[in-house]
Amino acid sequence: MLKRLLVSAALVGTALAVPVAASLPASAAVQAHATASAASCYKQVGTHWVCITPGAFCPRAAHVRYGYAKVTKRKYKCAYKTSDPYWRWRRA
Repeated sequence: MLKRLLVSAALVGTALAVPVAASLPASAAVQAHATASAASCYKQVGTHWVCITPGAFCPRAAHVRYGYAKVTKRKYKCAYKTSDPYWRWRRA
């Protein structure tokens, strides 16, 4: 019974989401994509990085380098921890 209810809820949610996406004009979809790409200003400037997202994975070129968060402008370092075996932007 519970499984049947969950499946029904998922189908209703999908049915509601699809018409909204389909009803957007093509220009609105292009504008939404342009806004998303403009918001991601993550790039290397000299020896540091700007517009990083704290906690996010950092690229190989950023390993052991510093970056500044896009919202708070705080300083972060691309660091590796054995407890979390990934290179991530961590508070400096």
